[in-house]
Amino acid sequence: MDNENDPREWRVVINDEEQHALLPAVLPLPDGWHDTAFTGSEADCIAYVDEQWTDMRPLSLRRALAGDAR
Repeated sequence: MDNENDPREWRVVINDEEQHALLPAVLPLPDGWHDTAFTGSEADCIAYVDEQWTDMRPLSLRRALAGDAR
C-alpha cells in the first residue's frame, strides 16, 4: 500500500492491548484507541510500528502467560 503520491499524513494509534494501527491523521480517534504522538507518511508509520510492536500477542495474553493476574 505504499503510495509515494498519497499526500495524507498518518498517525500511529495503540489500544489497551498494545496493538498498533495506522489512521489518517485527519480522522478522530476511534473509541478504545490512544494516540502514540507519531505521525508521518504511511511508510514512516509502518516503519515505526515495525520497530515498536515486536511482540504481536495482546497484552492480556502476555500477562496471562507470565502469571500476572492484573
